[in-house]
Amino acid sequence: MSGADAPAQPSRVPDLHVPVAIIGGGFSGAAVAWHLLRLRPALERIVIIEPRAELGRGLAYSAADPSHRINVPATRMSLIPDQPTHFNDWLEATGALDADPAARRSEGRNFPARAVFGAYVAEQLAALGPRLVHVRASAQTVEASGDGYRIHTSDGASVEAEIVVLAVAHAPPSPPSALARALASHPSFVPDPWQAGALDAVRPDDRVLIVGTGLTMADIVASLERLGHRGAIVALSRRGLRSRGHPAQVHEPFGDFATDPARSAGALVRRIRAAVAQAEQAGQSWHCVLDQVRLQGSVIWHALPPPERARLLRHLRPFWDVHRFRIAPQVEEVLDRRITEGTLDLRAASLREVTVGDDAIHVTLRARRTGEVTQAAFDAVITATGPAHGRVFADNPVLASLERAGLARPDTLRLGIEVAPDGRTIGAAGVPVPGLFVAGPLARGTVGELMGLPDVTNYAIRIAGEVAAQLGADEVLGGAARPYASA
Repeated sequence: MSGADAPAQPSRVPDLHVPVAIIGGGFSGAAVAWHLLRLRPALERIVIIEPRAELGRGLAYSAADPSHRINVPATRMSLIPDQPTHFNDWLEATGALDADPAARRSEGRNFPARAVFGAYVAEQLAALGPRLVHVRASAQTVEASGDGYRIHTSDGASVEAEIVVLAVAHAPPSPPSALARALASHPSFVPDPWQAGALDAVRPDDRVLIVGTGLTMADIVASLERLGHRGAIVALSRRGLRSRGHPAQVHEPFGDFATDPARSAGALVRRIRAAVAQAEQAGQSWHCVLDQVRLQGSVIWHALPPPERARLLRHLRPFWDVHRFRIAPQVEEVLDRRITEGTLDLRAASLREVTVGDDAIHVTLRARRTGEVTQAAFDAVITATGPAHGRVFADNPVLASLERAGLARPDTLRLGIEVAPDGRTIGAAGVPVPGLFVAGPLARGTVGELMGLPDVTNYAIRIAGEVAAQLGADEVLGGAARPYASA
């Protein structure tokens, strides 16, 4: 194996001084690193600080459960947008599809396990060789230091960098307070279903309550099915909405929402409904309209005044989420079958009371539409409420340290980190902070649609371009590039 092909090795080092450090080695951080090194081939070294053994996986693509599949076809899951079939070609070349025949679907659309996509990204990162240094630790604090920043890590080391890219993860789920109080120590309460072995306590015939009805709920049901669960499942949320599936046929996006974009949430909804009606007349499904809304999401978002953005999130976000974030057909089939069999019941309801007794968890529910109050008994309760976006600064030590230092702050909608148009953080003074960038979904309060992998990839490329430009400007101002080596 040549030096260029040698994998980037995890490294625990006492101190590093590099031009760029990326905090977070999930997909967002991996994409920034890959594209930055392509844009700046003379860049000798950058660092990714990530506690996991492999780069590029993050939480989403570390899942070992084969029933957790990518949610969009493989032909739209590429690290390289100008090569949209790059991942799908990799699947064919490596034999990954032959090892998982169920991944192949109609019209050439493939939906492999998420872990397989993680392996693809990890392989692309490994091919970068020693130019990419993996510090296998967690970043704990970031502080301004000279013309850059010093990052302190969980292994006691530190990294100095002139530019830092924050590619940190979502906050973990936050269980409803009624559940947290009543079931804090209950062996069959699962507050975070993404923890390894989280569902092992659920027995085959257990009556299961899942709090949440979106993508996480769908993954949980698919996992329980694989583990042999056959008992009754009730999934509830305020509106009881379930994530939709993919259209039967491949289609092109439909409609135009970027020309004279809507200035209110109500006007946007009317335009979408009109476009859906036009699409239906043309023999197309609503999917193509929502795809166009996603593609033009940044223009749409920036046209809305802040009060209208808040209104959209408050009233329309649940409906957007279930239509925008679709489930793989294999998972959809599991949900459809269990609903038909009567072993999965989706309810629009809220929790009123939770108690434990008689070897069961007793829950009082209030139906959203009728107000009817009912009681039910369960053997296990699982939280599927999604990331607690509003707590990301409180729960992430790096962001907490940056907020204390006035170097970053939450966006006004509490979706993540406030950023400038070029991706730099906005500090306490309300101005962009030099050399401190944000990649990934935590920038979406400012950027707009930034949750699906194609959107995350495109934004990562933007950030890589901004960082590359700053590196170039620094070289022009400072003469020849300085060598970066271990202290």
